Amino acid sequence: MDYGDKLFWLSVVIQRKYAEICAEFDLTPSQATLLCAVRNEPRQMADLAAALGMTKNALSQLVDRTARRELVGRTSSEQDRRVVMLSATPAGKTLGEAVYTEVAKRLPEIARNIGADDQRDFERVATAIVDTSDLTSPTSSQPPSTP
Repeated sequence: MDYGDKLFWLSVVIQRKYAEICAEFDLTPSQATLLCAVRNEPRQMADLAAALGMTKNALSQLVDRTARRELVGRTSSEQDRRVVMLSATPAGKTLGEAVYTEVAKRLPEIARNIGADDQRDFERVATAIVDTSDLTSPTSSQPPSTP
């Protein structure tokens, strides 16, 4: 396997572990990502769609499904009524925080079979990749809090 193949399979390993954790909370991975992204503060729908790599329509459908579970809500921005803000409900904030905590605790298990030095290198490289990616949105200095 070449480097591209390894990265593909690494993404599969990460996605499988993430899906397993999400299922324990009765959430789809997309719903969990959404909750984690808005658990600390409201975010503009357009910015969130861009940060998550989704179309506005796809995000709107995801929000609809998640809102039916009373985990997120939409509001108009106080500064510009045309801007739709998305925030977690109290139940969504609690669930989003629980999912985020569990993912942060358990996702590193994917590296459990490599040595301590390799684990530190993996953490350093993963951090560098995320820190230099385009995950940040124009309205936030932080990437969406997604695992």
